[in-house]
Amino acid sequence: MAGPGGKPSSASANGTKAPPPPAAPGGSGIAKRLPRLAFVFLLALLYRQLQAPPPKTCGSPGGPPVTAPRIRLSDGRHLAYHESGVPREQAKHKIVFVHGFDSCRYDALRVSPELAQELGIYIVSFDRPGYGESDPHPARTEKSIALDIAELADSLHLGSRFYLVGFSMGGEIMWSCLKHIPHRLAGVSILGPVGNYWWSGFPSNVSWDAWYQQIPQDQWAVRVAHHAPWLTYWWNTQKFFPASSVISFNPAILSREDTAMIPMFASRPCASKARQQGEHESLHRDMIVGFGKWGWSPLEMENPFPGDEADVHLWHGAEDLIVPVGLSRYIAQRLPWVQYHELPTAGHLFPMADGMGDVILRTMLLGEK
Repeated sequence: MAGPGGKPSSASANGTKAPPPPAAPGGSGIAKRLPRLAFVFLLALLYRQLQAPPPKTCGSPGGPPVTAPRIRLSDGRHLAYHESGVPREQAKHKIVFVHGFDSCRYDALRVSPELAQELGIYIVSFDRPGYGESDPHPARTEKSIALDIAELADSLHLGSRFYLVGFSMGGEIMWSCLKHIPHRLAGVSILGPVGNYWWSGFPSNVSWDAWYQQIPQDQWAVRVAHHAPWLTYWWNTQKFFPASSVISFNPAILSREDTAMIPMFASRPCASKARQQGEHESLHRDMIVGFGKWGWSPLEMENPFPGDEADVHLWHGAEDLIVPVGLSRYIAQRLPWVQYHELPTAGHLFPMADGMGDVILRTMLLGEK
């Protein structure tokens, strides 16, 4: 039959309509799925950008070689170390030095050979996890590094008690050691320690004053490490806006005295090797742990040496533009068992100044002022 206008009718001879022609291949079905596919693709791309590359572990295929003596920890990781001063067997004072951010085992406190001989000083410094030639530790916490130090001391037979010196981010670690392994410590020197702005016990005016002494890009880098640690790698490697000024060596954070010491700092033996296993398991992990959510606060600590078994010395430069001095000042006021030494013209790198290592160790070992 023909329809209106003489066109063939869609009705069949028995009165039923013929089925419509099939849709063209790849038609509206794919079109409807395109937005969803694009969204999934963008999520996958974003996830990839947020993930840090695997570390180049020393001694692994394609990784840097192992050149330092190392100990094996109970969990299988290795710590590389460096010894200086008098031979360990002859030492009267055995000291473990904990290096700071973007540093390594060669950045130990500099002590004159004369003082080392006079007082029988032995110093062992080690690469913290992920730095230099020590294995990365993705599960690192503020407590785990204190336990690593105790294992290092046991492996090297330093005795039941030893001295500790820590600088910058290594200085912050001293608080963890005072909490978790005080029974192993004969004395502690905390040098220009990083402070966590979220530790309970800081009055808001103290923490906010210190916070705003950072330049804005560091405020953001620290904020990300605390609130969104999963974003720390991307934040400090993207190119859209400035990341951590310490990682990028921004001269704006250097005091006058620090600027004068930069040539010495840049020529350190490990300047090119501290990050050799990758920035994430060294620098970024430091930030995540140091500025992360601690389950306790140093400001709430009781004296770990109620019988005067050891002394705790806290040193800070008044002109420190990298780690604001205000947090250390308040901690010293809050904790009467901490002996505070503020250097009026010094910046952050004061431990590297000529003769300063001798001053710090004489103070800790002999009680000299």
